[in-house]
Amino acid sequence: MCAAVAGQRGRRVLVIDHAPRVGQKILISGGGRCNFTNIHTAPDRYISANPHFAKSALGRYTAADFVALVDSYGIAWHEKTLGQLFCDGSAQAIVDLLLAECAKGGVEIATGHAIRDVTHADACYAVTFGPHTASAPALVIATGGPSIPKLDATGFAYDLARRFGLKIVEPRPALVPLTLAGEDMLFREIAGVSTEVTARAGKAAFREAALFTHRGLSGPAILQASSYWRPGESIAIDLTPDRAPGWLREAKRAAPRIGVKRALGLPERLADALADRLALPGELANIADRKLEDAERRLADWRFTPNGSEGFAKAEVTVGGISTAEQSSQTMAAKRVPGLYAIGEAVDVTGWLGGYNFQWAWASGWAAGQAL
Repeated sequence: MCAAVAGQRGRRVLVIDHAPRVGQKILISGGGRCNFTNIHTAPDRYISANPHFAKSALGRYTAADFVALVDSYGIAWHEKTLGQLFCDGSAQAIVDLLLAECAKGGVEIATGHAIRDVTHADACYAVTFGPHTASAPALVIATGGPSIPKLDATGFAYDLARRFGLKIVEPRPALVPLTLAGEDMLFREIAGVSTEVTARAGKAAFREAALFTHRGLSGPAILQASSYWRPGESIAIDLTPDRAPGWLREAKRAAPRIGVKRALGLPERLADALADRLALPGELANIADRKLEDAERRLADWRFTPNGSEGFAKAEVTVGGISTAEQSSQTMAAKRVPGLYAIGEAVDVTGWLGGYNFQWAWASGWAAGQAL
């Protein structure tokens, strides 16, 4: 995105990608259909040490701007849920769009060569990649974070930033499944069961599906909460998000002979497990109101304490990265190193699940491309 914008402004641009082909994370995103933006994009849906940093770029290049670009290429798309926009066809269409935009600007693209060295002297950057060396007055770090290493993702951006004296906010996996141990391991018996919940981590809350797995918890609600979770903290899950206080007592009055497991209105295996954990056997009529009230409170605030996450291997993105304190929010340029820029996931700006991280990539890339 950055290269296309800069190239179309008349700049001579070289994109260097150590992978054999460009856009590999784009190609696997959204189940291969690329959740390319979210119509509800707003700065408060991003995590950063500086929550105001993303405002400028997101405000100047919006989701509507990228949708207009997608439309101009005749790419069919649809809204799935919660403002998430997906290609009707393959994610390859988005890669082809970006390559076409680069071609319009005469951008050169070099793939399949690892970066061997980067130096800066006499207001010029020199990058050695494979057997080649290229030089320019500006260098843009757009190498993402270490999430999904099977696609050759690395922490190269951080190493390069440190070389130029830039600070790093400690990177950690985000939008990642959480793992459970101890008493919580009993829920592994219901691996594969999914239900809609409200999941909370800290002050953040997300109403989406949660999935019980052989290792712990996953699903959109858990992935969202994971970005805010810290080791040692608990995740609170409301397993009955549509229920008003007193609902179990009301169910008892209306149908006293109904079984507890049926009254919960949850997937059968989950209802069985919860009823057993809450020691609620048999029919509602046989259970005291006070015990039903206790069960309601527990179901609305069930606490899990993860012992970790599935790490960068399963994380969709990375929280942390190059400190925004080092950059201009207008141009993405490093304040203390002339000609050095950082954009996208390499920067300490991380969006929610559902197209937000792609929109940050487009917006930060556009901002830098306008400034080069």
